[in-house]
Amino acid sequence: MKKSKPSLANAMVSSIRNKKWRPSGPAITQAVDGTITVASYNVHKCVGTDGRFDPERIIDVIREISPDVIALQEADQRFGERSGLLDLNRLRLETGLLPVPVVSGPKSHGWRGNVLLFREGIVRDVHQVALPGLEPRGALVAEIDFEGRSSLRVIAAHLGLLRWARRQQADVILGLLQGRAEQPTILMGDFNEWRLGPGSALTRLEPVFGPLPPAIPSFPARMPVLSLDRIMANRAGLIAHLTVHDTLLARRASDHLPLIARLDLSKVED
Repeated sequence: MKKSKPSLANAMVSSIRNKKWRPSGPAITQAVDGTITVASYNVHKCVGTDGRFDPERIIDVIREISPDVIALQEADQRFGERSGLLDLNRLRLETGLLPVPVVSGPKSHGWRGNVLLFREGIVRDVHQVALPGLEPRGALVAEIDFEGRSSLRVIAAHLGLLRWARRQQADVILGLLQGRAEQPTILMGDFNEWRLGPGSALTRLEPVFGPLPPAIPSFPARMPVLSLDRIMANRAGLIAHLTVHDTLLARRASDHLPLIARLDLSKVED
C-alpha cells in the first residue's frame, strides 16, 4: 500500500484526534528543589488573537508561567528601527527577569526578534547568530551559571517558514556546537515545523538533540493543533516535564501558546 505524503491538513486532523493524550494546562507553578522552569513563547509582536496590540497581556502571561529562563520570539518590530515592544523595566520589577545583553539597534530588545530572559545567575559567552534563508531569522546563544548550582547553555531560535531554510538553519545550529566544549544544552524556540517523522526538518537535529521529545501542539492559540514551538535537550533526562501553558489569557495574548519545560539540574552536573 502506498504511503501518503505528510500534509498540513493531515497533520491537523491527526493532532485533533490525539488531543486527549497531550499534556496541557496552566504552567508549572512551583519548581521543586534541583529543578528550574524554562519556557519558549512567540509573542506575535504583542498582537493577540482578538487583533489587539497589548504588551501588558504578554507580561501577565509570563507572570503566570513564572519561568527561571524564557525565550521570546517576535518581541521586536520586524522593520524600521526594530523597536522593542515590551516594557522590560516593568517585566523586571514584576517577575525578576532580566534580558541577556545583545548588540543590536538602540531601540531593540533582542536579536532579530529573539529575547532571552533569566531570573538569576551569571550570563557569559553570548553569541548572536544570523541564520540563512530569505527571512531575517536568528539564534541567540548564552551560557548561564546558576548561582552555586549548575551551568547551562541555552540556544533561543526562530526558524523560517520554508522547509529548505529550516534544514539549513538546523545545520547552522549544529555547527555552532561543534567547535565548543560539550555541556548540557537546551534548544528552544518557534521552529515553524509542523511535519513529524522523517519529513521534518528537525530530524537534522537528532545527532545532538535526539531522539526528539514529544511534539506538543501550541498553534494556533485558540485551538492548538500544530507543534511549531519546541524545547529539546542534548542530554537524556534533563527535561523532566514538558507541557503547553493553556490558559484563557494565553489564548488571547498571542497566536502561539507558551511551551514550558522543567529541567532536572542533577542531569546538568558533570
